[in-house]
Amino acid sequence: MSVLDAKSANPREGGPSFSLKHRLFRAAWNLTWAVAGSWTPVPLYGWRRFLLNAFGAKLSPKARVYPKTTIWYPPNLTMDDHALVGPGVILYNMGPMRIGSYAIISQRAHLCGGTHDPDDPHFQIQPKPVTIEPKAWVAAEAFVGPGVTVGEGAILGARAVAAKNLEPWGIYAGNPAKKIRERKKF
Repeated sequence: MSVLDAKSANPREGGPSFSLKHRLFRAAWNLTWAVAGSWTPVPLYGWRRFLLNAFGAKLSPKARVYPKTTIWYPPNLTMDDHALVGPGVILYNMGPMRIGSYAIISQRAHLCGGTHDPDDPHFQIQPKPVTIEPKAWVAAEAFVGPGVTVGEGAILGARAVAAKNLEPWGIYAGNPAKKIRERKKF
């Protein structure tokens, strides 16, 4: 990805954070998604997969993306077999984002793959990976922060906030997310 040096680009005073080529790519993607993808009827998973893959995403033929999602940068998105992204989900994938097989991202959840260096006077952007392991569930309106891995089979409850990695097969709730109990493995 083409992150510019904040010291020389000066985004805090209106300068760009990303190269012109990157910004033009995202503009073309946003226009394409708005015109041909985001509003399409629910059963047209194949069409939405086609659009995402055409823009560099790596989606399994069995992955499902619902309408009205926001996907910031398709080349950073990987979805495995039967991974599901629900309606209204925001995938702010500045860094690599992987959604494992049978993982579910419920409606209006927000996965954030970028932050800023809080100690840098220029507030440098820092892309970070987000990984949702197989069989995990990020429930409605939950937030997964930059650099976080939601372990295999883990559940992040509705409106919960994961700022740190979640252990496999744990059930988490709250802000910040706290482990409630273990989930039965299957």
